[in-house]
Amino acid sequence: MTRGGTIQTKVHYKGNDEDFVVFLDSTDDYKKWLSDKSIPLAQVVSSFKIFVTHKHGAQGTFDGASKGALESEFGTSVDDEVIKQILEKGTLQESQMAERQGSKNDSNGALQ
Repeated sequence: MTRGGTIQTKVHYKGNDEDFVVFLDSTDDYKKWLSDKSIPLAQVVSSFKIFVTHKHGAQGTFDGASKGALESEFGTSVDDEVIKQILEKGTLQESQMAERQGSKNDSNGALQ
């Protein structure tokens, strides 16, 4: 049985000192939100967590953005306000996650 094989959707914002990333639930909801701001953010973003990649673009290690980094880049550390700015000014990135295959429980022994 294969697992994975999903599409990962995120918005990348290149700031002055850092690169910021927000993960989305779906591209369609994001595109609807861009033209209709009455759609709740909770329906668009995967979580209200903002990540930094330490100047590695949309790739690299994702670490949680510090309040200081958000303040210096966006003028606020309020997650909702920062996420809105990233969604409006950032670029959409979609990537295919590879499918994985393997045993789920090795303690079962050899299965036939």
